Order: sequence, then C-alpha cells, then structure tokens
Amino acid sequence: MVSRIQDWARELGFSQIGVAGVDLSSSEAGLSAWLARGFHGDMAYMAAHGLKRARPAELVPGTVSVVTVRMDYLPRTTPHGWQAVEFERLKRPGEGIVSLYARGRDYHKVLRQRLQKLSERIATQVGPFGHRVFTDSAPVLEAELAARSGQGWRGKHTLLLSREAGSLFFLGEIYLDLALPPSAPVTEHCGNCIACMDICPTQAIVAPQQLDARRCISYLTIEHAGPIPLELRPLLGNRIYGCDDCQLICPWNKFAQRSALPDFDERQGLTGSQLVTLLAWTEEDFLRFTEGSPIRRIGHERWLRNIAVALGNALRTNPDSALLQALGLRADHPSELVREHVAWAFRSAATTR
Repeated sequence: MVSRIQDWARELGFSQIGVAGVDLSSSEAGLSAWLARGFHGDMAYMAAHGLKRARPAELVPGTVSVVTVRMDYLPRTTPHGWQAVEFERLKRPGEGIVSLYARGRDYHKVLRQRLQKLSERIATQVGPFGHRVFTDSAPVLEAELAARSGQGWRGKHTLLLSREAGSLFFLGEIYLDLALPPSAPVTEHCGNCIACMDICPTQAIVAPQQLDARRCISYLTIEHAGPIPLELRPLLGNRIYGCDDCQLICPWNKFAQRSALPDFDERQGLTGSQLVTLLAWTEEDFLRFTEGSPIRRIGHERWLRNIAVALGNALRTNPDSALLQALGLRADHPSELVREHVAWAFRSAATTR
C-alpha cells in the first residue's frame, strides 16, 4: 500500500512520501520549553493548542498513522547558481526581496487540493476511511513528523533537510485511521557546519535547532502584526516578505530540486521590483497582484510597513530624492502602524546627511 501511495503521490506532483507513527511524546518536553521561553512571539495559537501538536490522536481521534509528503518549490526556470543570484539581490537596497517560496501560488491551496486527491485515491483501494489533510494549517508538528517518516533530518536552522533535495520544499500530512508500516528515519548530516547560524541577519537561531521566532525576519515580516522592534529594523535590509538566508547558505541546497508544477513559477511584480513601485501599490493593487499568493494574508497595511523599513535601510546607504519622495506619499497614511514606520525611515535618511 505504501508503494502504491508513493506512485499516486508522484502523479500528483509530490516528490516523496513517508509514514510516521503517532507517538511523539519525546518531543513534548522540547515543545514545552520553547513555548515557556516565549520563542513563539505573537503566535498565540502555538501556545493555545498546547501539547496537542505532539499528540496526533488527540487532534484527530482515531489516527494511527500519518502519511507525510514533500513537494519541491524552486521555480522551474531557476538558473544554475541561483544562490549567488539571490545573494546579489540582497546587495541591491532599492529592490524588494520576497522569499522564494512566496513568489508563486499559495502553497496551502496547491498542497491541500492534491492531498485530498491522494486521499481519494487511497479510498478507491481500501474503501472509506477516516482521515484529515493538513498543510501548515493546524497544530501539527510537521517537521518532526517528516523527520520521523524518513523525509530528512532537522537542520540547525530547525528546517527539514534532505540529501536529495536540500530544504526548499513544502510539507503536508494525511492523518489516517489505517495502520501503515512506518518509514525508517534517516541520519543527520550537518556535522560541524553552522553556516545557517552564522549568516542569520538577526541571530534568531540561538542554538542548534532552537529558533527565537521573535528575532526571525520571516516571523517579523509575516506573522508579527505590530511594530517591528527598532533594534531589528536595520537588520531586515531589503527583505519585505520572509527571509531565505539560512537556506541560501546551506551546502545541501545545491541539491534543491526544481518544482514539476507551474504553480510555483515566479509571478510578475513579485520578483525584481523596486521598493518605490511596491510602496505605491494601492490596496486594490495589492489585492490584484497578490491574488492566489501567500503574501495576501499579511494585508496591505503590513505590506507597507515592511516596505517602509526596507526604504529606510536603503536611504541609510543612498539618500536618494526619489526614495524620499515615495516615502512622503505615505507619510499621512490612515494607519498609525504605517505612519510610524515611514517616520522611522525618514529619520534613517536624516542620519546619513
């Protein structure tokens, strides 16, 4: 049955499947300690569900196995030496950088639809069965389940790593009431490498496999709804949605796989665009350009907040009049959050004069 599921999964665009059991009790202490230190920041839902994340049979009663899936997301047209290309983008302060995974279609929709189709294929063989599909959408320890099912190992940046595919892939799960043989886990292959920890702009990886989300640029630009802490704003550079640094530097990502699907191809307007152009988007523009994109979930207000910070950082190195003029158009924005970050950007420009 597992072999059949793998075949069906590949037909649906998944790169690999694995099977994990439901006893994650050995992860509970680590999860509790992470929450106790407040490393989850504003993500109250992480604490609200408590240890249910580590107890699949409590989340979905009757669950006895978890099928995990991996789907590569590097765009099909990604050039050779793509890491160097992305590092060069970070050296162009006037360009807004969106994380690689968010330049195409919203992965939640892509994976959820295909996971449901995979479940339907299983049902044609075994008859009706209890199941529920997930993709970053419920209290699920995704990376832990994936590691236990042989998809890879937990890197020091906490992401899952595969010898065949690096870390540029999405994860999804099917909780099911069928007893399937668990896959064998793989060994860890990070060795003494700490490149991901060294390169993190905000030093959010406080220890191997320990991430303080409150300092993570992905958290700050996506999950965090309030003002970005003053001391961290200069460290965001021109990153306006997410951050890929720990993945760009990882040696294993020389094996990152291009997606087989067009869904994750880069959308026009989200790659290589200038900050002044992006700041000028009206809310209607924002909704139009981000339709079907994961970026839409942060809303126009946070989008402008992030871009204002990036412009402030650009002005620190180049107090260009065009940048200042673009900022000025948002100085009286109805949102206090936007106004405050625009004012900070103006002060950043003033410090260079």
